[in-house]
This record gives sequence, C-alpha cells and structure tokens, in this order.
Amino acid sequence: MPLTEALALFGGIGLFLYGMTLMSTGLKNAAGDKLRDILEKVTSNRLAGVAVGLVVTLLIQSSSATDMMLIGFVSSGLMALSQAFGVILGANIGTTITAQITAFNLTAYAPILLFFGAVAAIFIKKPIVRHIGTVILGFGMLFVGIGMMKSSIAPLASNPGFIAFVSALEHPLAGVLFGVAFTALLQSSSSSVVIFQAFAQQGLLGYRETVWLIIGAAIGSVTPNLLASLTTSREGKRVALLNLLFNLFRGILIGALITVFPAILSGIESLSPDNVARQVANSHTLFALIAALVALPLQPAFIALTQRLLPPLPAENRAREEQRLRYLADLDKYPDSVAMHQAQLEVDRMGAFARENLETALFYFFHPNDTEKGARIAELEAAVDYLNHAITDKLVQLRSRNLSQRDVFHLTKMTQVVSNYERISDHAENIGEFCDRLKENHAVISEAGMQELQQMGEAVLETLDVSMTVYRDHKPELIPKAEELEQRVDDMQETFIQHHIERLMQVHCDPLGGVVFNDMCTDLERCSDQAINIATALYGHDSPKG
Repeated sequence: MPLTEALALFGGIGLFLYGMTLMSTGLKNAAGDKLRDILEKVTSNRLAGVAVGLVVTLLIQSSSATDMMLIGFVSSGLMALSQAFGVILGANIGTTITAQITAFNLTAYAPILLFFGAVAAIFIKKPIVRHIGTVILGFGMLFVGIGMMKSSIAPLASNPGFIAFVSALEHPLAGVLFGVAFTALLQSSSSSVVIFQAFAQQGLLGYRETVWLIIGAAIGSVTPNLLASLTTSREGKRVALLNLLFNLFRGILIGALITVFPAILSGIESLSPDNVARQVANSHTLFALIAALVALPLQPAFIALTQRLLPPLPAENRAREEQRLRYLADLDKYPDSVAMHQAQLEVDRMGAFARENLETALFYFFHPNDTEKGARIAELEAAVDYLNHAITDKLVQLRSRNLSQRDVFHLTKMTQVVSNYERISDHAENIGEFCDRLKENHAVISEAGMQELQQMGEAVLETLDVSMTVYRDHKPELIPKAEELEQRVDDMQETFIQHHIERLMQVHCDPLGGVVFNDMCTDLERCSDQAINIATALYGHDSPKG
C-alpha cells in the first residue's frame, strides 16, 4: 500500500473518530444534566431500563459513555445492579444507530454540514446553538472521514498481502478475534463497525465475513468500561463484568444462530440486496435486538452469575444493611402511635451511626496507620447520608396524617435531630480528611497539641453521649450536665487555641499542622453545639404542655 494512501487511510480514520467525539460532546452538552437525571430515575421495570438505555445512547452516540455513567451510579448507590442490566441492553441497541446513519451515502453533503456546523459552533454565542453546531460539524467530519477511508482503501483490493489477510478472516473465530482486538484498540464499537462497513462497501470484505467482525466488535466494546472500573468500587466493577458477560452471551448466541440457521443472513441480505453497507447496519441492529430480547428474561441469572464471580465482601454486606430503613420501611402498615415509635427508633439508629462515625474519626486521627478505620468513616458517612434523606422523606409522609398536636411537635423535632446527626457525621468526615492531609503532606502537630485535641475529643464524645441519653430516654434532668459539658468544650477551644498560638510563636508546630489544629478545634466545638441541640430538642420553650 503506497505511503500516500496509507496516510489518507489513517487520516480518514482520525477524522472519523474526531467527528464521532464532536457529535457525542455536542449532544451531551446540548442535553446538559438531563441525561444523567433520566438514568438516575430508572425504575426496576426492565423494559423502562432498556428504553432509557436506548434513548440515552442514541442521543450521545456512545454506549461506553452510558455504561460509564452506570458504573458511577451503581458505585454511589443511586442504582441497583439489576436496574443497570436493562440500561446495558438498551445501550447495546442504541449504539447500532451509528451504522444505520452511515449506511446513507451523505459524503457529497459533508462540505455543507461542515460549513453550517462551523458557523454555528464558532460564531453563534447562544450555547444551545453552539452545541448543535458542534454536533453538525462532527457529523460532517464523520462523513468526510468515511469518504477518505473509502478512497484510500480501494487499491487494497488488488494487494496480495491484504487479500491473504482478508482470507484469514473468513474463518469465524479469526473474524471474531480481530473484531475484539480492533474495537478494543479504538475503544468504540460504533467506530469499528463503521470502518468494517466501509471495507465491505469497497469490496474488501464480504458481508458474511463482516458479520463475524461485528460479533467481535460487540465483545470488544466493553474494554473502556473494564478499564474505567479498575478505579471504582466493587459494585462498579460488577457493572463492567455484567456488561462483559452479556456481550459474551450475545456473541455466543448470535454465532450459534447464524451457524445453525444461515437463512438469517440470507434474509438480511434480501432486505437490501444491492447495499452491503445497509446489510451490515441491519445485522448490527438485529443482533443487538435479538440478544436483548433473549437476555431480558434471564436478568436474575446474569445478576447471580456476576455476584458469584465477584462476591460481596463483608464490608459491602454491612454497608447494604446499614443503608436501608429498618423500622420505617413499611410505614403504611402502622397506625399513628406505632409509626411514631418506629420513626423514633430509626432516628436513634441514625444517631448511633453518627456517634460511631465521630468516635471512629477521632481514633483514626490519633492512629493514622489504621486504614480500616479510615475506610469505615466513609461507610458510616454514606449510611448517615442515606438515612438522612430516607428518614426525612418518611417523616414528611407521616406528617400528612391527621396527627395530634403533640405528635406533630415530635415529628418536627425528629427532623431537626436528624439534621443534627447528619452534621455531626459531616464533621467526623472532616476529621478523617484532616488526618489524610497530615499524612499526605508529612505534616505534624506537636505532642502537646495532640494531647489537647485528644482531651477535647473525649469531652465532645461525653457531651454527645449525655445529649443522646436525654433525647432517646427522655431524661431532661440531664440537660444541665449536657450544658456544662458543652461549655467545657467551648472553654477548651478558647484555651487550646491560645496555647497553639504560643507554640507557633516558639516554632513547635509546622504551618499545615497549625491549620489542621485550628480546624479540628472548630469541628469538635461544632459537634458539641449539635449535641446540645439534640439534648434540648424536646424541651424548648415551644414544647407542648401536658
């Protein structure tokens, strides 16, 4: 292959890939955060998940981007693995639309698309118009790239070396493996299928050989997700594994069907006998539809296999247990009096997590090599955040009932206490981050400073314990003790910061250690403030009489 034609081929591939990227970027920018919102609201309805995956991938022209969003959602707990499965199926269908579009011979209109797209993207200030212009510009580049590829590969039809290479691809296994490798290299099944489509249009590949390349491309398409999942949680890794299992299943299923029933391919050819590009596109779409229809009822089996290959760790099971409502899950089944009691139990449970998180964070701060404690802070913060929203939603639901004045008062105070617990856990998270900052920057706090912080931390925990007892066990007689402890923490903050300033003047603390010391004192003092709010929640001036 002459150098000029090789350069034209690579240039065409590069222009095509860049056009695809521009289209995807423009569509995502035009849609804003709406696509993420749509994915977040996917229900357990399998068909709804398929539809959402199809629409989102159709709009952004990238199943990899959709799957990466899924990895993020499942990792953060916004979506279950079973919900992600339907979206994966839809994304595999949506990504086939690119080949359907490129099957139209629009190369002659590419210059017009480039002109209007460039004008809109460069000269128009309105964001939505600029984003649409970027999409049109990318669309034009895509077809210019395809045109360059077609022109440069035409001479390959008489090249002995290339003919020998193509002959090797006639074997189904070789075709599948090449499709996997080529797609893994490009990191895009849409792009690889369109390139195979161009080769088929130029007569370099037969339709039946191209079919096996398409099957391999579907398997190779999971490469970006597998790479992305390496830095995610175990749940995120399961999404990538689930995607791989489905595409392996798809490859085996389609390969078996067309081997046992070759008439399937003959039927596809008969739909557009003189247009091999359309045959390739139709095969790509039909294979995805068949695989999705067969796999959809098998969702439990796919989920079970994924869980078996990548089983939950003890910490995951613990997090799953913590991030759920234990007492308010079936609120509608309870009469008012029982529902109020259940709500109180759930709030107390959240308080126990917040208290544990503060104690864990303090232990980690003074024992920074205990990485298990550091990881536990994040788990507890996730549980408290979940319970904060879940309990608040249930309390709002409970408020809609015809409750007594006393019950309404208690509900209001529960909402406030839930907020207090959530803030305490936030401060605990801050304390964990202070420890990480010291470790990362090899900074230290003086021994005297650490002793003072430890003393203050113990005082805050004692204040919180007394305050929680007042609220949980209805012991207002302990409020003076809680207030005395809270005042003690305030005094410690003032005294210890003055000591710290003196140590700084004597260069006993490095600058970052000094900043962390101040921040620790502030967060601990605020924890004691939240604690006294909890203690006095039910006994303020607005409490009902009798």
